[in-house]
Amino acid sequence: MAFTGKYQLESQENFEPFMKAIGLPDDLIQKGKDIKSVSEIEQNGDHFKVTVTTGTKVMVNSFTVGQEAELETLTGEKIKSTVNLVGNKLMVSLKGIESVTEFNGDTIIATMTLGPIVYKRISKRI
Repeated sequence: MAFTGKYQLESQENFEPFMKAIGLPDDLIQKGKDIKSVSEIEQNGDHFKVTVTTGTKVMVNSFTVGQEAELETLTGEKIKSTVNLVGNKLMVSLKGIESVTEFNGDTIIATMTLGPIVYKRISKRI
């Protein structure tokens, strides 16, 4: 399954409670909640480069499935972790946050879970 493409955020659930829980300042939460971020995914075999542009902030993570890589979190912190590919899902655990990105045709469903808070993002291919 080829994940390569550009995807724009369509909808999200629990943005504010999740961002508060990970320690993002209120002003950034308010600025970010209405921005339709664009994710660009480049896949070459088991190697991925994911670029997420939200307003003026650009976050780039490169990794090879099954190998430890340094990944940038939503707060800008860099954490070493291993991304695994299970079927059509990329799964990674970052500092207590379980992240599952599921590819379904032209839709990406990203779910991040921190304790009882589940943040869900749905993006469509553009």
